[in-house]
Amino acid sequence: MTVVYQSDKRSGITYAYESVSTWDKEKKQSRSKRTLIGRLDEETGEILATDGRMKGKKVPKPPVQIKKVAQYARFFFGATYLLDAIGDKLGVTEDLRQCFPDIYRQMLSIIYYLILEDKNPLYRFEKWGLIHKHPHREDISSQRSSEMFSKIGEDAIQQFFRLHGKRRTEREYWAYDITTISSYSECLKQVQYGHSKEDDGLPQFNLALLFGEQSNLPFYYRKLAGNIPDVLTVKTLLTELEALGFKKVKLVMDRGFYRAENINGLLKEHLKFLVAVKMSLTFVRDELDKVYDEFRTFECYNDDYELYSTTMTCEWDYTQVRPNKGNTLREKRRVYLHLYYNIDKATEDQKDFDRKLMRLKSELVSGNRRQENEKLYNKYFTVKSTPVRGTRATVNEDAVKKAKRYYGFFALLSNEKMDSITALELYRNKDLVEKAFGNLKERLNFRRTLVSSEQSLNGKLFFEFVALIYLSHLNKLMRDAHLYKDYTMAGLLDKLDLIECFERPGRRPQLGEILKEQRDLYLALGVDVPTSL
Repeated sequence: MTVVYQSDKRSGITYAYESVSTWDKEKKQSRSKRTLIGRLDEETGEILATDGRMKGKKVPKPPVQIKKVAQYARFFFGATYLLDAIGDKLGVTEDLRQCFPDIYRQMLSIIYYLILEDKNPLYRFEKWGLIHKHPHREDISSQRSSEMFSKIGEDAIQQFFRLHGKRRTEREYWAYDITTISSYSECLKQVQYGHSKEDDGLPQFNLALLFGEQSNLPFYYRKLAGNIPDVLTVKTLLTELEALGFKKVKLVMDRGFYRAENINGLLKEHLKFLVAVKMSLTFVRDELDKVYDEFRTFECYNDDYELYSTTMTCEWDYTQVRPNKGNTLREKRRVYLHLYYNIDKATEDQKDFDRKLMRLKSELVSGNRRQENEKLYNKYFTVKSTPVRGTRATVNEDAVKKAKRYYGFFALLSNEKMDSITALELYRNKDLVEKAFGNLKERLNFRRTLVSSEQSLNGKLFFEFVALIYLSHLNKLMRDAHLYKDYTMAGLLDKLDLIECFERPGRRPQLGEILKEQRDLYLALGVDVPTSL
């Protein structure tokens, strides 16, 4: 049974009929029988009963209530089709359906909007939704989206992490890093003044992100107070990953996370790690001194990266406090120190250092000493003043030579055996998480947040995280297909967004024209070219 609307040209009234199709065996034709249901209320979309003499009266519970919808419509379809394909391939659509069965379609529509309409506020969703084919198919008001944000509970988020994490590459390294998100609201508990990476004078919260280096997908995030140093977050990270069932974790971290306590914690849990370490550390310099003049030779040079490198097997002084036994375990654990030397970097560092010495000497001779430089004056200069010759500053050559000795060097520490170039490539892949932060702040318009409640912020952050999954995978597809030579991500999405679909009552939606360039883009991204809906 279908409902058919027919307008009376004389009265302007639209009537609703129940239409039942039957097959006439004798004439071998399809027949339809229509029964009048009532007339359509143009304001409410309800069907009102009628007595046959055009004197309708509103029925409290009409036998049939059908919302008036457009019978014919055109939608832009190509870009949302691509996002549908990505969501199905990655399992994101299914994971959202399991975690949020009642609202997952609305969630997908908002996520698509965030991706395709970068930097546009959510109150403009109505305009976008009217002309695009999207999972929810209906408008989502700004108030409704805010309500959805507040309904995103922690249980469902953790369930999503578990489902999404099961699809990860089991033995891949995960890059771990933290960025700052500024906030205009100071009423949120974790919004604090701290060391801002935005340098905008606003309070902030910190966002920790875990990113797969082979899958190129984010797997986990955590919101932190804005005044918590990066180095203090590793212990909690390990605890939460264990609770999610992620036991075979491999982490890549920059030197901001280096701390003896963190290394001991990773070794205790038998987790693999690769972390940058400061050249100022005593044990790093002691190991470097052993091979200082040996590894900067032709055999250790890598032409691809234009540097010298070597790997040394070392012993880590492992300690573990055991409260149950009332003692502290101390033993040696095997680790690997990867050392690198870059001639160009050494030259630049020495030039910068010499310029700095010249500036310090000028301050001393002119008598314009600065309080913050007193330690440097005492370390690198011997100062003498006489009434005749004035102030003279002599450089302490031994101190300068010692400082320049380690210029051009950097080091990585791991507990998994690998050569120095493999370690370097793993570490440099960590810039994927930096690009993810860039997408989050720029493409998804999350550099500064305006939400003023904890629940809304948590929900909005989850939406942004899921949108980041789509963007990260699309970025990988474009990079692997070398599409960045000719397109930006926004340009590619806009190119596909031009494809239309035409919807008609009682007929399958009809696709608009697809150009060869658009077909080639779908194929390059590993997505089937749409042929029907």
